[in-house]
Amino acid sequence: MPDAHATLTRILHGSAYRSEAVEEVLPLVYDELRKVAAVTLRKERAGHSMVATELVHEAYLRLFGGEQPRYTDRRHFFATAAIAMRRLLVEHARRKQAGKRIPEQAVVPLDKAPEPAEVVDVDVLALDEALTALAEFEPRMAQVVELRYFGGLTESEVAEVLEVSRPTVSRDWQAARLWLRRKMGP
Repeated sequence: MPDAHATLTRILHGSAYRSEAVEEVLPLVYDELRKVAAVTLRKERAGHSMVATELVHEAYLRLFGGEQPRYTDRRHFFATAAIAMRRLLVEHARRKQAGKRIPEQAVVPLDKAPEPAEVVDVDVLALDEALTALAEFEPRMAQVVELRYFGGLTESEVAEVLEVSRPTVSRDWQAARLWLRRKMGP
């Protein structure tokens, strides 16, 4: 696996200058992105109309669809992919709810902070609003939640992406979950 990681980092590092990088990167990241998308969608409400394949393809288009981005390495790429997936899910939820009133009993509160592998229904719009508010005064905590919840990364992987210690990520994760529970309410 280290060879694949090194190859991906090499391609990503030079991706801002080569349009072929888009075709080279997909086979190296598709399976992992698909797993992240599947985990992320399992946390959504039952009967969600978006499927993992669609989420991966839409996120990939965001990552490489416009101007050629410059990713420093594999970690940077997957962190950016997690952000793209979050935005796609929020946009999808907004489109679905446009012009509709949500019955109060349909909104499930974030009363128990989920681990990445748990299946938990969460109002993605409320979570997005709460994360945006959290990012205003604790941006790293918001990043930890984004990478853990939407990206499916472990504490160790988040620590690597954010270049902080694993205990720092653990503290941020616990504090952010508590803050989100209070912000989003029962």
